[in-house]
Amino acid sequence: MTSSETPPPSDAPRPVVDLPVGPGPDGTPDLVALTAALCDLRSVSGEETALADAVEAALRRAPHLEVLRDGDAVVARTHLGRGERVVVAGHIDTVPVNGNLPTRLVVEDGVEVLRGRGTVDMKGGVAVALALAVELDAPVRDVTWVFYDHEEVDSALNGLGRVARHHPDWLAADFAVLGEPTAAGIEGGCNGTLRVGVRVRGTAAHSARAWMGRNAVHAAGEVLRRLEAYSPAQVEVDGLVYREGLNAVLVSGGVATNVIPDLCVVTVNYRFAPSRSVAEAEAHVREVLAGFDVVVTDAAAGARPGLDHPAAAGFVDAVLAVTGGAPAPKYGWTDVARFSELGVPAVNFGPGDPSLAHHDDERVPTAQLRSVHEALRRWLTA
Repeated sequence: MTSSETPPPSDAPRPVVDLPVGPGPDGTPDLVALTAALCDLRSVSGEETALADAVEAALRRAPHLEVLRDGDAVVARTHLGRGERVVVAGHIDTVPVNGNLPTRLVVEDGVEVLRGRGTVDMKGGVAVALALAVELDAPVRDVTWVFYDHEEVDSALNGLGRVARHHPDWLAADFAVLGEPTAAGIEGGCNGTLRVGVRVRGTAAHSARAWMGRNAVHAAGEVLRRLEAYSPAQVEVDGLVYREGLNAVLVSGGVATNVIPDLCVVTVNYRFAPSRSVAEAEAHVREVLAGFDVVVTDAAAGARPGLDHPAAAGFVDAVLAVTGGAPAPKYGWTDVARFSELGVPAVNFGPGDPSLAHHDDERVPTAQLRSVHEALRRWLTA
């Protein structure tokens, strides 16, 4: 900027990025270009506004959609009077960028992949949903499209949860699909999660006179031994088998290198099958760790698969006709649990290998973008 130029006022409207949501040269959405544009517009949790503005602008250009907004969550919905309403949802935030943007389109071992932060978790799924939202002006089911913020941070900030609290009617539906990465397969429900702090107390003393104290870190060894000996269950729920897990994920203790620690806290995470309630999960952890001071720090119930719901049948048939395979369980916790709390059966279905979520080496096969798009399109139009 030269000395004669005047910077724009701080309250000037933000420029809005024009996302490439229209058809490509072959008349179909250019999902690769759209995914790349979404990823290259960085939106680390708490910094989603520019992307939310761009998504909102793209949706408002579609005359068949009513567009609503709460913070950086954008909702668009049809009102065609269909006999069934479904939700297709995805979060627009990512974990921090670590030298993995801008995106790169490459061919690896004969497979075309798009590399970069968010390609897997989960802007590939967002691209598919955004393209379909603009494209489908007469779906056979009324659709509510939800693009929300703050999924990758504390659950209290979650944009989908905020919409559920402020505008539960926006999420009313017979069935929901969350576009989390599933490698283009259907993953039903999700495990619940419980975190506890196991507090082990000792007596502080100078490390030169250790016999005068009691080492809390050493005493915590019994907690670790019980966890090491624990055999996690595999639990069948509505035809899908969920693998549980009970693990120490953090150990903290001590105040100085010459002081015998008088407190050690072992943070334990229990991933439990959706057939258990949070209260049942807590009771199980307390039973395993009987005799120790166990403090619950965070808990979220899982969600049953919901694949036996009548509204899910058409979805499963349409998807498997395109992708093949069979439904599988979702081992991690996802926002399908929030839909479950609202009484809406939900599944996970999106492009990208879930094991690459949050990985600096995120990459999505472009063929999965197209297959997920085709499967959802078939379900919503057939």
